[in-house]
Amino acid sequence: MDEKTITYLTNHLPESKDWVKELEEQAKIDHIPIMDPIGINFLMQLIRLNKPKRILEIGAAIGYSALRMNEANPESEIVTIERDDVRYKQAVDNITKQQKQSSIQVIHGDALEELEKLAENKERFHCVFIDAAKGQYKRFFELSLPLLADNGFIISDNVLFRGYVMEPNFEHPRYKKMVEKIRAYNEWLANHPSFVTTILPIGDGVAISYRK
Repeated sequence: MDEKTITYLTNHLPESKDWVKELEEQAKIDHIPIMDPIGINFLMQLIRLNKPKRILEIGAAIGYSALRMNEANPESEIVTIERDDVRYKQAVDNITKQQKQSSIQVIHGDALEELEKLAENKERFHCVFIDAAKGQYKRFFELSLPLLADNGFIISDNVLFRGYVMEPNFEHPRYKKMVEKIRAYNEWLANHPSFVTTILPIGDGVAISYRK
């Protein structure tokens, strides 16, 4: 979206609570990527509309998205996975501070391993939110399939990655391989036989995949 559209939509977002502003400020100071205001409010609206009983988040970071999804539907049970030691502790601290530890469980570990453990335990989720290592999105999606309940849906964030994925001749020594993987992931989603996927230019790009 262009800056004019972003400004207009941002000015029409609901007023955030003080604890939300504090978390956003914390993320800004620590240079931790979280969903932008328009993106997180879109995610919350999806949660409000669908009211998934159980949500799995891949990439807890500081617990921001998990807490906002809980805000959208306090009845949802949320399980979120975080590999980084420091961010895991921050997520636990922030969730405990808001007294949401009974609704939000934070798992400390590599999602590639933890997803397999959840599958072994025959866990089921009505919504999966992928927001972790971009180069692993396809694997995260595949590992989430045994966990997804009937009529469940998967949300993938950052699928436009700063708009770079739309540049056919994109060259950058740091991001080139990542952009190629995200571009391949989007193509794979679009042609997946078991899902219908819509990609929206909200925030850094959000893909919504609904199981047929």
